[in-house]
Amino acid sequence: MHRQGAAYDAALRKDVLPKARTDFALPPPLYAYMLELHGVDIPPAELARLAHAAFDDLKAQMQKLSLPIAKARNLPSADYRDVIRALKKEQLVGEAILPHYKERLAQIEEIIRKERLVTLPERPARVRLGTAAESAEMPAPRMRPPRLLDNQGEAGEFVLPLSLPGPSDQLRRIDDFTHAAASWTLTAHEARPGHELQFAALVERGVSLARAVFAENSANMEGWALYSEAILLPFMPPEGQLVSLQHRLVRAARGFLDPELQAGKITPAAARAFLEKEVVLSPPLAQSEVERYTFRAPGQATSYFYGFTRLMELRRETESMMGPRFDAQRFHDFVLAQGILPPKLLRGAVIERFVPAQPSP
Repeated sequence: MHRQGAAYDAALRKDVLPKARTDFALPPPLYAYMLELHGVDIPPAELARLAHAAFDDLKAQMQKLSLPIAKARNLPSADYRDVIRALKKEQLVGEAILPHYKERLAQIEEIIRKERLVTLPERPARVRLGTAAESAEMPAPRMRPPRLLDNQGEAGEFVLPLSLPGPSDQLRRIDDFTHAAASWTLTAHEARPGHELQFAALVERGVSLARAVFAENSANMEGWALYSEAILLPFMPPEGQLVSLQHRLVRAARGFLDPELQAGKITPAAARAFLEKEVVLSPPLAQSEVERYTFRAPGQATSYFYGFTRLMELRRETESMMGPRFDAQRFHDFVLAQGILPPKLLRGAVIERFVPAQPSP
């Protein structure tokens, strides 16, 4: 095996590497095609323009929200960056992680029922701690979806990263997902009403394979999860709201950094520094983000912002058309029942089928 590995490496260096591109940037038509594959159906420059505007608006909201949080906590600075850094110090470790998230999920489910945001399954959501290996591979809460083909009753799992106490290297440590204030928005995104509920709808409501598998696109999946954070935001405490807006800020930054890196308008080093300073990401997470935009998955990261933007536009359009007939719970249930449709097809379904079918108030 060692000899085979060495021979393979030698072949790569001799025959492949001399023909490889020296720059990460994809040819513009190929990058535009990558965006389209992920459900982003507008030109990269237009995407970047929308994302820049959203980023500036979010920063203003965060700064306004940071003032009362800093005052209540007697923090020396009310700048949103410094407030977030202070909140990050309240890390969840070891045995405290799972009970905290289970309590947070119960609080969110109570809000969903009380405010009639969306219909919840009768069964509880599955939540567990990740193993040390899983946490090393991905140090962020995530949803492990159930299989969609030949499902035998399996449900998705909300997997939490395992964070252990001990000495830490600040240059290598990712502290963005394991502090208490982040649990509100992370639970809403990955569990309910986000991905866990989204995949439950595909499996438990009998959504066709065409809509669940063949129509799959990241703009729908991640747009819904980010939208889920937004509909929960008014009911979060101030600290949870600030971190939720910070996570939305990350998605807006992706919307312009990804295409601008591909277009050569910004360097990887400058993008990394921007994420650390303006978005308050830890150094290793900022590095991981830039790698994602440049060579791991060019274009995919923009789908969160774009899918969320289109879903928010669709909700505003639907509310405007329906007036007092609009019911958020029915709207959300209908959206989930459509499967993972691209934004244009989802809009068509809502306008042509949902709006006319709703009863008068």
